[in-house]
Amino acid sequence: MSRDPRFDILFQPMRIGPKTARNRFYQVPHCTGMGRWWPTPSAVSRGTKAEGGWAVVCTEQCDIHPTGNVLRQIRLWDERDIPPLARTVEQIHAHGSLAGIELVHNGYKMANFESREAPFAPSARPVYGVFPVTARAMDKSDIAAVRRWHRQAALNARKAGFDIIYVYAGHDLALPMHFLARRHNQRGDEYGGSLENRARLLRELLEDTHDAVGDTCAVALRIAVDELLGPDGITAAGEGREVVEMLAEMPDLWDVNVSAWENDSLTARFGDEGFQERYTSFVKKLTTKPVVGVGRYTSPDRMADLVKKGVLDFIGAARPSIADPFLPKKIEEGRPEDIRECIGCNVCVSGNNLSHPMRCTQNPTMSEEWRRGWHPERIAPRARDEKILVVGAGPAGLEAARALGQRGYRVDLAESSRELGGRVARECRLPGLTSWGRVRDWRIGQLAKLPNVQIFRESAMTADDVLAAECQVVAIATGSCWRADGVGRHHSFPLPGLDRLPVLTPDDIMDGKRPTGPVVIYDDDHYYMGGVIAEKLRRDGLDVSLVTPESMASAFTQFNLEQTRIQAHLIELGVTILVSTDLAALHPGEVELACAYTGRTRRVAAGSVVMVTTQTPADALYHELAARPRALAAAGIRKLVRIGDALAPGIIAAAVWSGHRLARELDAAETDAVGFRRENVELAEL
Repeated sequence: MSRDPRFDILFQPMRIGPKTARNRFYQVPHCTGMGRWWPTPSAVSRGTKAEGGWAVVCTEQCDIHPTGNVLRQIRLWDERDIPPLARTVEQIHAHGSLAGIELVHNGYKMANFESREAPFAPSARPVYGVFPVTARAMDKSDIAAVRRWHRQAALNARKAGFDIIYVYAGHDLALPMHFLARRHNQRGDEYGGSLENRARLLRELLEDTHDAVGDTCAVALRIAVDELLGPDGITAAGEGREVVEMLAEMPDLWDVNVSAWENDSLTARFGDEGFQERYTSFVKKLTTKPVVGVGRYTSPDRMADLVKKGVLDFIGAARPSIADPFLPKKIEEGRPEDIRECIGCNVCVSGNNLSHPMRCTQNPTMSEEWRRGWHPERIAPRARDEKILVVGAGPAGLEAARALGQRGYRVDLAESSRELGGRVARECRLPGLTSWGRVRDWRIGQLAKLPNVQIFRESAMTADDVLAAECQVVAIATGSCWRADGVGRHHSFPLPGLDRLPVLTPDDIMDGKRPTGPVVIYDDDHYYMGGVIAEKLRRDGLDVSLVTPESMASAFTQFNLEQTRIQAHLIELGVTILVSTDLAALHPGEVELACAYTGRTRRVAAGSVVMVTTQTPADALYHELAARPRALAAAGIRKLVRIGDALAPGIIAAAVWSGHRLARELDAAETDAVGFRRENVELAEL
């Protein structure tokens, strides 16, 4: 297929200082959760994006000195840190892309638990978070040292082979931004007071970096032009604009966004594609240098329009490049319908914040490119001429059928209902989760291209049906259901009084059942479901109380940057939130609540209870078949497995990964060996 000429503008080469990018697709700096602990998997992951057509591929934050160390990301303190970074550059260069590195000193944002160095900031203040550490006020020698460290890191980055060296002033994470912001900078010298003074360090770092490496490397500036704090912060209409005017021609490239990270990486639940344009679109009008910006863009029409209108020169992406590393190639090859569109759930972000290799709901190969040898587009052909039955067309079943079909296996996909998608089809109708339907839609679209895959809707399977299906492998992907008895993390046994009040589950709500108000939602799951159900019922006009043993609503969403928005949103809707509170018992017309710490009880009125605690695998069909080994053998079934929630209920990303793993490892011999490659840190001499 040939490229749509409307998108030709996206494939024009673009100059960035002394370098040329082969097209306008730019993977902006983003974390992977692998950092310096897993340099090879991280390098191969970046290289895969270069292979997929991203003309520029950047690292995450790279800290430059022990006084501002980022524990879970990369560093460039001295030449000993060059080799793992050079590996990343090699992987990126192998596919003709430019490699960028984002140098950073995090100032007061880091407590420096690894290095035990005293953190510092423009003015003395407690470090970020709840740590009992104070960042000292920097003196002139500290400022000179930061400039020296940054210059040396730039030189070492060039030695590693990087093409683009970043000066980082974004996300309220870096010292230059702390100097810019009045709330962080109360200095009375030439680095404080006026905006010109507060921008002095940023200007000096740009000058130093240009002087050190600007003859051979491009110098980029990443900056938040609006902090979404109104008059308490930098705004696009105020000092954000003034800084761009002041430094307009100094960097070789402007990488612009909003701050803080939870605003820049806004989830789809709270922001649409391109929401940052209202804050960043002015930048291109003030500089002749190329501008890159982000907005969770997945539509090539939108991308081309941004360039044609002079809003951006490069289409920046973090999350869309994770969901589909081959997004540029698919547009270039005239098949944009094959793009795995980011759903904006921020499961990827949670990986970094939990210090593990990141996952992606749409792309199960993320972080597995080197560890398991999984390529996002290529998969080994089938090893046997077999037919496979997949029972259940939820996220695990759809992905298993798709990947098995891609391998060339004959696949029958049986779904008991008319609608495909399982939990995804149901959950995407809940408030704010519409984009999650992309998980289903992309896989259905890909399955339609595979003549070796047959889909049977409204086909509930019994054990006898499975045995008569003439298949050699059977994958049970029948999902899970929410428990209604209160058993979960906090309670190991059913709650007393379940027969004294109407009790519903998220499944009931998604089936259209309306509870009697006032409604008490007991959230012992702590991800999105409790908050989403609370929002839905409140919008339906019911009085709603959200009760949780945790100290905040939807506690896990701290890790995907949603928590503060979720809690504020529920409060604004009029949902009563009772934190650190357990549901102890149910009584006629009321529930008994207990303090999670003291056990002290009280009662509140309730017309019904919605239990959001835990899910139980819907695995009865699997166990019935597993109990009949002779019948399985007689039917020619050599392998019976469970995948997704039918194996172990979890997040949608886990279900997709489980289905993909089945397809990848179907022919692998069973072994007790670790199923993926590990990178062991070399022991130092004693």
